[in-house]
Amino acid sequence: MTNIILCGGSGTRLWPISRTLMPKQFAKLFDDKSLFQLTVERNSKVCDKNFIVSNAEQYFLAVDQLEENATSNIDNSKFMLEPVGRNTAPAIALACLSLAPDEIVLVTPSDHLIKNELEYQKVLLEAKDLASKNNLVTFGITPTSPETGFGYIEAENETVQTFHEKPDKETAIKYVEAGNYYWNSGIFMFKAGVFLDELKKYSPNIFEASNTAFQKANKSEMVRIKHEDMENIPEDSIDYAVMEKSKKVKVIPSDISWSDVGSFDSLSFELPNDENNNLIIAEKNVSLIDVKDLIVVDTNDALLISKKGSSQKVKKIVEELKEKNSSLPTEHSLVHRPWGTYRVLEDTEGYKIKTIVVKPGSRLSLQKHFHRSEHWIVVSGTATVTVGDVTKLIRPNESTYIKMGEIHRLENQGKIPVVLIEAQVGEYTGEDDIVRLDDDFNRY
Repeated sequence: MTNIILCGGSGTRLWPISRTLMPKQFAKLFDDKSLFQLTVERNSKVCDKNFIVSNAEQYFLAVDQLEENATSNIDNSKFMLEPVGRNTAPAIALACLSLAPDEIVLVTPSDHLIKNELEYQKVLLEAKDLASKNNLVTFGITPTSPETGFGYIEAENETVQTFHEKPDKETAIKYVEAGNYYWNSGIFMFKAGVFLDELKKYSPNIFEASNTAFQKANKSEMVRIKHEDMENIPEDSIDYAVMEKSKKVKVIPSDISWSDVGSFDSLSFELPNDENNNLIIAEKNVSLIDVKDLIVVDTNDALLISKKGSSQKVKKIVEELKEKNSSLPTEHSLVHRPWGTYRVLEDTEGYKIKTIVVKPGSRLSLQKHFHRSEHWIVVSGTATVTVGDVTKLIRPNESTYIKMGEIHRLENQGKIPVVLIEAQVGEYTGEDDIVRLDDDFNRY
């Protein structure tokens, strides 16, 4: 059985922890493990392969975290890279097109928390039996309260009657009291071929466009979909495209201590609170006096303070920051790249200062900049630096200078990380002032 892990989404309601380049599924909030790592660990007990669907930025995060996981085998993991998100139906379709028609797949988001793993394994076995009989299986979470933030599944035993959109409070109370309504978990199981047949039947435009994109994809090391082909696929969720229309849908009631960790309010139930019911997530000491029921999230470059019950409004803050062209919704001060990391120490008009760490055996792209010059000072390791036609070694306490417009590259051929200070000077120091001429990671 293959676990299709969906890594899309930016988790804006968990800002400033979750950002576009480091979304919530990769934030290490649970005993120094991320939701993505927990997803892999949990499902590796029943699935022998992973098929991870992500964009190019998240691919490198996923690989790094797979390598950190003692229980995961990266050799059993295959990747598909989406250049642009088109929702869950195309993502699942493209993954299924890569597999044998009779392969049973477990489709899971990468950012959900499941605490009752024994019950989870039990319901997966029930689902596998139904999926082997050519059913599309969804997992209905037994509701513990009349939540208005989830869709609901109405069922008669294991047969789905209908799907319901997110209800108002009064309707949600009726659903919970009725006893045959379940939260829609977004977790599914079916044969790859059965899903594709149902997609072709009920959403043929998505099937045909996905099939065309898959046939034209680069499949050398991973499935890499071309940008234009991905954009040609209609955008839709698996619920709308297939599950709400198919006559083959079954539901497994699941009391598995599930949470989508969709807000700081839901996260506050999973992490320790102080004696006054305050949730505090911070890298430094935070002292609160005579306040209660607060959410305090302090990162290196942003501070969020919210009353409990109001954390859904974080999304509005992110929208306002985007309107101001702020980089805060996109990246942390520490940014993970495929070759290592960089941290912005200071960013002001006319210059920017960073620390850069390059992993052993990795190198940045061969590149140039139109609006800035750069000074590099190595503080640890030995850097191999190419500037124009000259390549040389730069050791600790040595430096080099790259003029505006000059072609250059930074490489670590050693066995320990290279750490350096980069000072950018120029009228514009934005990260998009870059022309890549050659790149090991196909970023152009």
